[in-house]
Amino acid sequence: MTSPGTVLAVCRVAQLAPDPGSVGVTAIDKRPVDGPVKVRPLGLYADVQADRDHHGGPEQAVYAYSAEDAGWWSAELGYDVVPGLFGENLRTRGVETSDAVIGERWRVGTALLEVTDARTPCATFARRLGEEKWVRRFTEANRTGCYLRVLTPGVVQAGDGVVVEHRPEHGVRVSDWFRASSGGGDPEVARALLDAHAQGAVRLTDEIEEKAQKALARAAARE
Repeated sequence: MTSPGTVLAVCRVAQLAPDPGSVGVTAIDKRPVDGPVKVRPLGLYADVQADRDHHGGPEQAVYAYSAEDAGWWSAELGYDVVPGLFGENLRTRGVETSDAVIGERWRVGTALLEVTDARTPCATFARRLGEEKWVRRFTEANRTGCYLRVLTPGVVQAGDGVVVEHRPEHGVRVSDWFRASSGGGDPEVARALLDAHAQGAVRLTDEIEEKAQKALARAAARE
């Protein structure tokens, strides 16, 4: 185990807002809530995702973003990136989110969560902030935060510790994978993930597995 981080805020949807995207509404408006909140296999109790083809589900049940990355963005953007502004469910301090190792497990309150993937920016996210070229900017910064699946349902609240109970030996961080899957970085990252998956050391999402295989195929074609 590592030294515990802290949950600064637990956020869930405040209201559905009109959005010009294909769904017509967005649930990205997450705001801190008081008191304990149940965490289930599909996420926080009373939270929703409007575009369920691209967001949510058991592999993206909870989205965590660190105060450290939010502080960096606050300096870049010139305004405070308050908890929930990026659509996150957990605002943390003292635990890596963008640099979490894929497959590491967090004990948060009474829940056990497992890091699955990076957050991929979308047009809805850009519209939320009103920032030009946000998708590209967020991608290049590679401060994505991380999605988590729920291994053991439980209850979380602001002030809870975040303890990393397990960290896979493959060592591939969320930021490593996001850079590689976005067309940069080392294609060997994909090989390391697929090898760990084949050995049962990590359970990749279907999306990562497919992207990793394609990344290796592209790398082989260039040789």
